[in-house]
Amino acid sequence: MKLLFMKTCVGVTLASASLIPAGAVAAEPTDAAGNYDARFASYPVYDGELGLTIANGSADFRIWAPTATAVKLRVYDQARGGKPVTTLDMTKSEAGTWTACISPVPYGKFYTFQILDNEKWLAETPGIWAKAVGINGQRAAIIDFASTNPDGWATDKGPEVKSINDAILYEMHHRDFSIHPNSGVANKGKFLALTEKGTISPDSLATGIDHLKDLGITHVHILPSYDYNSVDETQPQLNGYNWGYDPLNYNAPEGSYATDANNPATRVREMKQMVKALHDAGIGVVMDVVYNHSAANDDSNFSLTAPGYFYRHNADGSYSDASGCGNETASDHKMMGDYIVNSVKYWAKEYHIDGFRFDLMGIHDMETMNRVARELHEINPSIFVYGEGWTAGGSPLPAEKRALKENVGKMDGIAVFSDDIRDAVKGHYSDASDRGFATGKPGNEETVKIGIVGATAHPQVDYSKGNNSKFPYAKSPKEVINYVSCHDDLMLTDKLRKSMPKASDAERQRAARLAQTIVMTSQGTPFIFAGEEIFRDKKGVHNSYKSPDSINAIDWHLKAVNAEQYNYYKELIALRKAHPAFRMTTAEDVARNLKFDNVKSDNLISYSLMNHANGDEWKEIKVVLNGADANQSVRLPKGEWMVIAHDGLIDHTGLKDASGEVQTVKGGLTDVPHRSALILARKK
Repeated sequence: MKLLFMKTCVGVTLASASLIPAGAVAAEPTDAAGNYDARFASYPVYDGELGLTIANGSADFRIWAPTATAVKLRVYDQARGGKPVTTLDMTKSEAGTWTACISPVPYGKFYTFQILDNEKWLAETPGIWAKAVGINGQRAAIIDFASTNPDGWATDKGPEVKSINDAILYEMHHRDFSIHPNSGVANKGKFLALTEKGTISPDSLATGIDHLKDLGITHVHILPSYDYNSVDETQPQLNGYNWGYDPLNYNAPEGSYATDANNPATRVREMKQMVKALHDAGIGVVMDVVYNHSAANDDSNFSLTAPGYFYRHNADGSYSDASGCGNETASDHKMMGDYIVNSVKYWAKEYHIDGFRFDLMGIHDMETMNRVARELHEINPSIFVYGEGWTAGGSPLPAEKRALKENVGKMDGIAVFSDDIRDAVKGHYSDASDRGFATGKPGNEETVKIGIVGATAHPQVDYSKGNNSKFPYAKSPKEVINYVSCHDDLMLTDKLRKSMPKASDAERQRAARLAQTIVMTSQGTPFIFAGEEIFRDKKGVHNSYKSPDSINAIDWHLKAVNAEQYNYYKELIALRKAHPAFRMTTAEDVARNLKFDNVKSDNLISYSLMNHANGDEWKEIKVVLNGADANQSVRLPKGEWMVIAHDGLIDHTGLKDASGEVQTVKGGLTDVPHRSALILARKK
């Protein structure tokens, strides 16, 4: 019985000067300036939909392969192995594309493309637009996406966000968060882990999604969830671990996070279920995306469709490597820039993703990133975009065109991580023993202030004394993400243990509270790493990208052991959410309403948020930060001040005395205990 037949397709071949004949390449490998990639500028551009489109009962396939002399579409019964049930010669069409049609739609089948380039048949590929894939992503899958939608999906949406700095970001990895035996979660390490309600630790404390709700964060930033290369989905018993920064198929979910990696629809459905469960809990979902490089070079899906085009090269034709991973993509090439923009739009529409974090965003060009933000905001005004404003190596793309931290003021609706506040507060990321402001090292005060004002211009901040930045690079505090710890390098607990080797964990926890107080009270958007709220560690491993669960898993018993730490974080988050003074949106407001006190002591910063800043109910909020090993004193203006935080304790409604009354101070010389924050407020 013949299962498939080819439907007649209308293929248009344009006789255009801009169209490169099939198989042709530029005569010269470089231009006069030695630019190897100059030849790609003459490639045709296709602005329609690529990959598989299902409409009117037919499956329409289109691949952009401008140098191919022939392309075959192969259809299989299974995700790997076996012979194709059908092989079709694709028809050369417009703007470097090739097409084929199959009717009726062969749901449940798998497919690949194979191109003939320079008289050589390249390896089969699912193409760069595979939206569903079989196990290990070797073949694309043909599924009914409508059937993957959870109940209520049509009306599902994430939290409304007026400004990115209203968000409180919580970075987590699927396995870390739920894989520990004491997590109380049934679907450990899976998308579905975040759909389970009522999960508890052996100490009867909330874990999973209930923990997130109780903590009060607004968005989870989930490490890469697209289909990545390094975990063998055929052997789940091996419990393979990776962060996922090695992209394979950018537009399909990772199979190892699904309960059945063999079923292409399951990974799609379960990722949507996760998103909806978080949305139902009032929590948005940020997707970590890695468009700056691919896991493979010559064998990547990019290279197997348009060899060379999607990457930047050195003058000798070798791969440029600003990613530190063997290659870097070329967002400044039109089809790559379009790919990035259309890919994030797909995730936003099909999976209702609320935000995107760009890995090594500095590799991409600013024009592409501005398009990303602009077109995402047209889909959902609450979507936000942020990323790493740096590269891991040199790039042929001129620095003035890159989406670097120092260029963030030239981008609209995009934020960058502040390495200023990160290194100044806890010590330099590359030196485990180095201390920072919160751990007693003097000299970082001005750089901490750069973080406090969200890297904006402020009359009382001397950028010439900054450790990492020498000018106010942000034109608005909305352009800065403040953090002291993330998945990269030593997480905060391990950093404190290595930089404070003789201190007790109680002292280190004081430092952690101070560090996170600085992050949560600074202008910009706060970001914390999962498990820091219960003083989780990673056994001192600074680069745990493929370490086992014994290193990466969050031990939920720590929530009971470090209950005071958790409650501090919870109250700190509640304070920020309750008071817009910490969330000003313009540089002008920050300069007008944030006033630093004239303090000369090392490791001591004191400032006020004044004038009911940003519409706050409190007229003035006083924040004093003492990172020294000893107590210090500050002189407060006279008046009645409500005590919000003192000596490692915090209550966002005011610290209470033994009788339940809110504690107050009258001003004058006031003691600030070592390695802690003093936060005071007055309403008039």
